[in-house]
Amino acid sequence: MYNYYVFVHIFERLSLTELANRAGVAKSYISSVERDIQFNPSLQFLQKVSSVLAISVEQLINEKEKEDDSKDIDREWLELAKEAMNSGVSKEQFRQFLEFPKWQQSTK
Repeated sequence: MYNYYVFVHIFERLSLTELANRAGVAKSYISSVERDIQFNPSLQFLQKVSSVLAISVEQLINEKEKEDDSKDIDREWLELAKEAMNSGVSKEQFRQFLEFPKWQQSTK
């Protein structure tokens, strides 16, 4: 679950502490789930966290399954995304930036 949670914390602007406070669960427990130390979180925990993230428990579980099947997100990419967010770049501006190389290629 680690990469999924990191992605959520960055793009939803929720720190681990904020997520724990809003969900009413221990920050250390979320951390242990993220780091795959706790392999079998309770349904109650999953419901609380998914509620704060505004997704279903099924989506939370499916994200874990998808993550297991895919490559881990490179930490440098995560840091770069976090830096962009902290510098005030909006999601829309970031999407536009990603389209620029495609536009450049199409004009050659």
